[in-house]
Amino acid sequence: MATSYAPQPLNPRGQSVALSNLELYYEEYGAGKPLLLLHGFGGCTQNWLPFTAALAKHHRLLLVDLRGHGYSTNPGNRFTHREAAQDVLLLLDMLGVEHCSAMGMSSGAMTLLHLATSQPKRLNAMVVISATTYFPEQARAIMRAASVRTLPPPVHAMYQECAKRGETQLQGLLLQFNALADHYDNMDFTPQRLATITARTLVVHGDCDRFSP
Repeated sequence: MATSYAPQPLNPRGQSVALSNLELYYEEYGAGKPLLLLHGFGGCTQNWLPFTAALAKHHRLLLVDLRGHGYSTNPGNRFTHREAAQDVLLLLDMLGVEHCSAMGMSSGAMTLLHLATSQPKRLNAMVVISATTYFPEQARAIMRAASVRTLPPPVHAMYQECAKRGETQLQGLLLQFNALADHYDNMDFTPQRLATITARTLVVHGDCDRFSP
């Protein structure tokens, strides 16, 4: 039986902005040239906290909870990386950020690929960590099988800690993760489309990554 837990209070550094159909939460740290930080699926802004103090010495950090994650809402209960990128671009517009650099982990990195190909001039440089340009069958199998029972304990703990609205949010995210297994127009980058990226790019990937070797 799933354990329920109380919604957690907002970080005093954070705030939410209203987009067309959801509220997107973000936090700001430091000053300087903007650096956008995007977490992985099931995560939230706090995944970056071990690094914010050092990075904030040189940058204006923008940490974002992707749609449905952390404090951000997602009434449609649907997640695609393309839509997540559109959310982030709207936020950058609202904040008056014309250009920035960015780092993303997993789903955050895949969101950056959409951002970098839809508005190439927006990003000066980016680091994409554990990203893929398409979902191979082994990734789809992992997504279909994901549940509270199958998540590794550290991953389950991270999901639980980042689900600020409690167990219902956690379960909803898992269902959205399951649904990604049957999306074929979400991560479908061709070499020609990737070639439109103009940002200086560092690709970081694990050689034992089961999700997308």
